[in-house]
Amino acid sequence: MFKQNFKNKSILVTGGTGSFGKKFVSEVLKYHSQIKKIVVFSRDELKQFEMSKIYSPEKFKKLRYFLGDVRDKNRLQRALKDIQIVIHAAALKQVPIAEYNPFEFIQTNVLGAQNLIEACLDSKVENLIALSTDKAVSPINLYGATKLCADKLFISAKNMSGNKKIKFSVVRYGNVTASRGSIIPFLKSLKNSDYLPITHKDMTRFNISLDDAVNLVSYAINNNIGGEIFVPKLPSFKIVDLAKTIYPNKRIKFIGIRDGEKIHEELINADESLNTIDIGDYYVVLQNKKDKKICDYYLKKFKGSFLKEQISYNSNNTNKLSTQEIKSIIQKIT
Repeated sequence: MFKQNFKNKSILVTGGTGSFGKKFVSEVLKYHSQIKKIVVFSRDELKQFEMSKIYSPEKFKKLRYFLGDVRDKNRLQRALKDIQIVIHAAALKQVPIAEYNPFEFIQTNVLGAQNLIEACLDSKVENLIALSTDKAVSPINLYGATKLCADKLFISAKNMSGNKKIKFSVVRYGNVTASRGSIIPFLKSLKNSDYLPITHKDMTRFNISLDDAVNLVSYAINNNIGGEIFVPKLPSFKIVDLAKTIYPNKRIKFIGIRDGEKIHEELINADESLNTIDIGDYYVVLQNKKDKKICDYYLKKFKGSFLKEQISYNSNNTNKLSTQEIKSIIQKIT
């Protein structure tokens, strides 16, 4: 359930026409009629037009569409007028394209993050939640490196806030089930293919639904103190098992790992685990253990505990989805 009190609050979602943004906006409009307004901020006029046919400002009086780019700080400042809560989902994400267009990814993912932070500090924003990715953990490609840099900017932003009451936090998860460009739609598109191209026989991925992603962000808004990264505890699956579940009779051909691709998704690396608190359904990754205020907050209020040993929290774990559970997921999105 989407749990959050947004009464009389104004919300802005950057990258609001993407898979997450559309889901988040739909949930807010469905369950939070007492919001002041919700603003979809994105640079793609066609996607805004298509989204407005489903969620029309004429029907949803508190919905606004704002055309703009996070690269444009002045436009962000205008969009943030009277906004209290910001969800930052805007990013360039395609790994191979990043390697060929590195400057473009830095402009959007890194400098765009800086623009947003500075614009929020100059406005009435109270809380910002930035969406991150598993690829920011021990990055091996440029996209992951830009997201790691952005995460560091958001986590460190509290050092620039002075006496201003504003919180900056990050949520981190992997590819969303059935989202655009993810593995399930790709495999299902191979209905007429003679074989299924799989990169590696041992490859695993975490499983998170759009509902779970939205609930994670809602949880972070409701509970963050600022300066932390929220990581959900998730089940995982082997790509081979997924492929066999979708097309049991098709031949699988292993084609090799693509440039910048990992065999297993990693959400917390071994070094980060030293500063990670287990609070039940989520992990909270801190900058360090020296900040007594944030440590006490999660240890006492949430009865959390620091991880007892150094670990890598990755998708090659014991919490694997069964074949029946994979079938159930596929059926829900068909």
